[in-house]
Amino acid sequence: MSRRQSTRKFFLMAAGLVTAALCASVPAAFGATSDTEQVDSASRPVVARDARIVGDAARTRFIMDLSQGIDISVFTLDDPYRIVVDLPETAFELPDGVGDAGRGLIEGFRFGMIGRGKSRIVIDAKGPVSIDKSFILPAVEGQPARLVIDIVSVSRKEFVAELARSATARKAMAEVAVSKSDRLPSGLVNADRIHPLIVIDPGHGGIDPGTVAPDGEREKDIVLAFAKALKAKLQASGQFDVLMTRDDDSFISLGDRVTFAHDHEADLFISVHADSTGEHDVRGATVYTLSDKASDRQAAALAAKENASDTIAGVDLSDEPKGVGSILIDLARRETRNFSLFFARDLVAGLSTSTRLIKNPHRSAGFQVLRAPDFPSVLVELGYLSNAQDVQMLTSDDWRDRVTDSIVDSVRSFFGHRVVSAAQ
Repeated sequence: MSRRQSTRKFFLMAAGLVTAALCASVPAAFGATSDTEQVDSASRPVVARDARIVGDAARTRFIMDLSQGIDISVFTLDDPYRIVVDLPETAFELPDGVGDAGRGLIEGFRFGMIGRGKSRIVIDAKGPVSIDKSFILPAVEGQPARLVIDIVSVSRKEFVAELARSATARKAMAEVAVSKSDRLPSGLVNADRIHPLIVIDPGHGGIDPGTVAPDGEREKDIVLAFAKALKAKLQASGQFDVLMTRDDDSFISLGDRVTFAHDHEADLFISVHADSTGEHDVRGATVYTLSDKASDRQAAALAAKENASDTIAGVDLSDEPKGVGSILIDLARRETRNFSLFFARDLVAGLSTSTRLIKNPHRSAGFQVLRAPDFPSVLVELGYLSNAQDVQMLTSDDWRDRVTDSIVDSVRSFFGHRVVSAAQ
């Protein structure tokens, strides 16, 4: 057994016991397009150019102007009340501020990528509603194609009954609708690697922008640029293999991020984010590890916000596993948390040489994305988008170059410690 294999032996004992739930949606309504239109539109990108809400508290209509007719899938979710519209990959070229204000039964809406080749609209409802109609109007006489969703107010009892029917149908579809394009490349699973595998997780993405700075800079863009730079430097070192949970503006659920790292047998997981707070003078980087009890009130609030990412994107959490009872997995998680703490200390030391740190920079809370039992995980908040100086720093190429260098050094130091520990 090689030295590297010996460092992984304990983690792999429990690797086969970790599972993830897949969510899929079943089409509720389809646009009426001809075969010829479908062939022509398949080669053209879909563009959304405007959206609006009309109606009142009894019946409300959502309308979005599209460049062409498409197929859609529409369903409801609760906690909070939402209407979710899935559609093919769409370029949302909408006016600024569209979706911020509501009307009638709708509080507002958001939109973006939800996966490769897929986009999503999430409409926030003010209470229990039912989808009365959902359809596509084809383009005609110079008018654009239109997506139309009619919703009506219903009782909580009626809403729950409809929700159950919809969930049952989507679950049935999930068993037969897993696309080959969504499966992991076979060459990456259980591969014999010479170097440790680092999985970098740029937070948010697609329909979920994360924190938005007062000047419009979005967390999802900042952390993706940072993650790409970090990946390039880790690979250039010749000492590590590197994968990213997303390398474009796509939304990935929290569970799928962890599953991705697990399925590829990650040796280290680094989730990258940027924070915000109501106190505009607070700035600096923070490193978080997992704990059942938060280290402080701010850490608890941040974990709650980051854990809400799936809700923002309209992910159905009703079938998510509530806990893991295996003794092996509990033991693996305990050992993994120790390794996470070791790396967090190395990382804080490294970051202190390249960027400003918050007071007490190593903190902990119950982050969903750090709950894997079989590989060490940390979440790095690079700075505060609520602070003007940090925003300027986070968008600086020079700063990004310095900080990624220090993280590479920290990763190198961490794996040096693990090899020594395994050899003793």
